[in-house]
Amino acid sequence: MTATLTTEVATRADFSKIRYAQCWEDADILLEAMNVQRGHVCVSIASAGDNTLALLSKNPDRVIAVDLSPAQLACLELRVAAYRELEHSELLTLIGSQPGNRADFYQKCRSQLSPDVRYFWDSHPDWIDRGIGSVGKFERYFALFRQRILPLVHSRSQVTQLLQGGIERQEFYDRTWNTWRWRSLFRIFFSRFVMGRAGRDPSFFRYVEGNVADRLLDRTRYALTELDPAENPYLQWILTGRHLTALPYALRPENFDAIRSNLDRLEWHCGSIEDALDRVGKNAIDSYNLSDIFEYLSLPNYYQLLDRLVDSGRSNGRLVYWNMLAPRTRPDQMSDCLHPLTDLAESLYAQDKAFFYSRFVVEEIV
Repeated sequence: MTATLTTEVATRADFSKIRYAQCWEDADILLEAMNVQRGHVCVSIASAGDNTLALLSKNPDRVIAVDLSPAQLACLELRVAAYRELEHSELLTLIGSQPGNRADFYQKCRSQLSPDVRYFWDSHPDWIDRGIGSVGKFERYFALFRQRILPLVHSRSQVTQLLQGGIERQEFYDRTWNTWRWRSLFRIFFSRFVMGRAGRDPSFFRYVEGNVADRLLDRTRYALTELDPAENPYLQWILTGRHLTALPYALRPENFDAIRSNLDRLEWHCGSIEDALDRVGKNAIDSYNLSDIFEYLSLPNYYQLLDRLVDSGRSNGRLVYWNMLAPRTRPDQMSDCLHPLTDLAESLYAQDKAFFYSRFVVEEIV
């Protein structure tokens, strides 16, 4: 067994705490890219669990979730319990999408949790009270932006006007939103230095190239003008701390029953993705949700892991992943076994509501 992720990532970053309490990747474009069909076997980076659960709506035979972090898997396990025990509106309350008595809903889920995960959540009643979708390091970073930075730039009424839709977005952005103070404070708060310490892990920036804040500022402009904020749950949470007029795929009412009915097809494991590939063997996987894991690997280790993924994948299987700040491109020597679906990827990237990524990649196993 190789040890690319175990060695390079796990030894440099702290995985004992919740880093992401939500999946900040757009499941709508993920599902279209993965092309999950009835009977498929999927591997998915667990993160907080939202996008892994979204895969179940497509009726695969098996979804294998994997994560290095026990805390992230605790997020997934509590969500699974919530889909089993709660009604849709109760799930939204537990997540934090809407207000309500979250402690009562947690108690309804508690018996479904394994002892270690039950202890994990029992030890943090304040997390339950705040909504489990708000308690990750990344979400706290956005809360700091929302509470401390945004009021220095824009009024609550301006934020409401932006998010409610029905405006000429480019004109509103040019005349009202894109002030010098917005640009200046944005560049400070979303700099490599601040983001590495308050939002992500500093080690995640090891392979980043270029100016982080300027890239994010440009993508934010795209989300505010080319995409509709009234239909963007990620933007709504960043600016208000809840979902207003839009929900991520896994939380939409029309997908709730399909996910619930397929929960028995989901399994999760704590460890590296190489561990998961060792368990399934060769020619076993139809599609991979790889999140942005390649961003944290050196190029040699990225190439090595690509080889492993192709080896465990089936013909016409798909690898789907994002680049946020560190570019990763399939090496030429893999052109005989891995084909980039560039047109599809670029078309979907133009629709990406989780707008801070710089690239969306879809590759097909030959």
